[in-house]
Amino acid sequence: MSSSPFASRTLLAQNFANGLDAMLEQHGGLGVYILVLANAAYDSALWTRLSPALAQRHADLASSLTAALRRGDTLAEPDDDVMVFLKLNLVGFDQLGQMQSRRAGPWRVMFNPLRALRPPRSSGQRFDGLRRPFDAAGFHFNKPFLAKEVFWEGELAGKHARLLYNKFPFAHLHGLLVPDPDMQSPQMLTPELHGWAWHLCALAGIRGLCLGYNSMGAGASVNHLHFQSFVQADPLPVQDASFSHNGGNAPYPLPCKRFTEPVDAWFELDRLHTQGVPYNLLYARNCMYLMARVPQDSDRLGAQSRGYGWSEMAGAVTLFSRESYEGLGAEEFATELASFAP
Repeated sequence: MSSSPFASRTLLAQNFANGLDAMLEQHGGLGVYILVLANAAYDSALWTRLSPALAQRHADLASSLTAALRRGDTLAEPDDDVMVFLKLNLVGFDQLGQMQSRRAGPWRVMFNPLRALRPPRSSGQRFDGLRRPFDAAGFHFNKPFLAKEVFWEGELAGKHARLLYNKFPFAHLHGLLVPDPDMQSPQMLTPELHGWAWHLCALAGIRGLCLGYNSMGAGASVNHLHFQSFVQADPLPVQDASFSHNGGNAPYPLPCKRFTEPVDAWFELDRLHTQGVPYNLLYARNCMYLMARVPQDSDRLGAQSRGYGWSEMAGAVTLFSRESYEGLGAEEFATELASFAP
C-alpha cells in the first residue's frame, strides 16, 4: 500500500467498505465483529451491505461464548471485548439501532448507543499534564493484535503513516491516523507534526478531509501520537460562518480561535503547552480551529461530558440514550459547551 488513501473520496469510501467486508470474512473473534458492527451501524449503506453477515456472526459468537463460559473455559478474548459483546447480546442483534442525527439550532446531535460501550482508556483518567511518557506496556497502535484493523499503511505527505479503522466511529469514514508509529511518540504535538497535519489537509484530493486532535486531558484515549481522520459532507458547527471566529456576529460558547497560517497556529499551541492547558483541534483545508478548555476531570463537568473531545467542542455531540437525544436543546448544549471555557 503506497498511494494516499485520501486521493479520492469515491475510492476512500469503496476501500473503506471493502476492508470491513474482508476483515469480517477473514478474521473471527469479538474485536473484529465489534469494529465492523460499529462502523456499519454508523452508515446506512454499510449496514445494508454488512448486516446479514453481522447477524450470522453475532449468533455464532453468542453460541460459542456461552458454551465456553458454561464449561468454565479461560477466554482468549480481551476482557474489554467480552464485556462489550455481553452487553450487545443482552440488547439483541435485532434491537441494535443505527446512528441517527438531527440539528438543535446550530449544533449537530447524534444518537449512537453502540459508542456508549467503548472502554474509556485514558480519557477517563485524572489529568496530570499534557505530556505523559509513552508506555510500551499499555495500549498503543503498534500492538500486534491491531494489525488486522489497519486500513492503510505507507508514505503520506513525506512520512510513514498508518491508518486504522476507528472501533467506535462518530464521524464519516472515521479513521485513526498514526504518523511514524514506530517512533512511539506520546500524544504531544510537535511543530513538525502540526505542520504535517496542516499540509495533509491542504493538499489532500478530498476537499472534505479533516483531522481531529485531542490533547491529553482533553479526551485523548490513547497516549500514542495520532489524529482522527474523517470526511465531512457538510461543515461542522464550529465552521459555520455565523460565528465570530469565522467573521460572523454570533459568539461561540467557549473560546475558539481560527488560524489560516500554520506558524501562527503553532505559536498559540506552544503557549498552551507552556501553560499546561488542554485543548482540542480541528484541521481542515488551509485552516485550523483551536479550542482551549478545562481538563476532563474538572469539577465543572458532568459524568458524560468528561469524555468530550474535538467533536463535541466543534459542536457535534454523540448521545447514548434516546431520551437525551430527543430532549437536548440548543441552549442546553451551548451552556454545556460554555462550562469547558478555561
